[in-house]
Amino acid sequence: MFSRAEIIDLAIQIEKNGEKVYRDALQKISNHSLASLLEWLADEEAEHVKWFSDLKATVTEATVDPDLEEMGKTMLQRVLGDQTFSLTDVDFSKIEQIEAVIKLAIEFERDTVVFYEMIESFIEDGETLDHLKKIIEEENRHVQVLEELLDSGAVKSGQTNSS
Repeated sequence: MFSRAEIIDLAIQIEKNGEKVYRDALQKISNHSLASLLEWLADEEAEHVKWFSDLKATVTEATVDPDLEEMGKTMLQRVLGDQTFSLTDVDFSKIEQIEAVIKLAIEFERDTVVFYEMIESFIEDGETLDHLKKIIEEENRHVQVLEELLDSGAVKSGQTNSS
């Protein structure tokens, strides 16, 4: 199958993608409310990178058959499908409505939750599983906060850049 280290590497990359995009967006957005939200999201993703990196340092791998490892990678790719878990293709400077930025962030956070729920079944250590569940809860909380912001109507007419 695929190794725990590879799964953790994917999780680290997903979180780094999120943090980088949120921080890059901060440089392109002058709306203070949205900037605060993006900064909070970036900080949360950075915390998740740290946790997964610390987890990886504790992982010891057994010898894996190369054929099984390749099969596992293929299986993981099929499960993930076309999910990129990346917002790097989004040009936040060209998005004029705050609502659009928030919708993109919601999609990214939901994709992240799907991945973490998928890897849950591969984690045997109870403490690690508990912490992963906490991260899933945090990612779901991000979605909830973003959805509440959308539902409040406060962002319907908001512009991302000051004129």
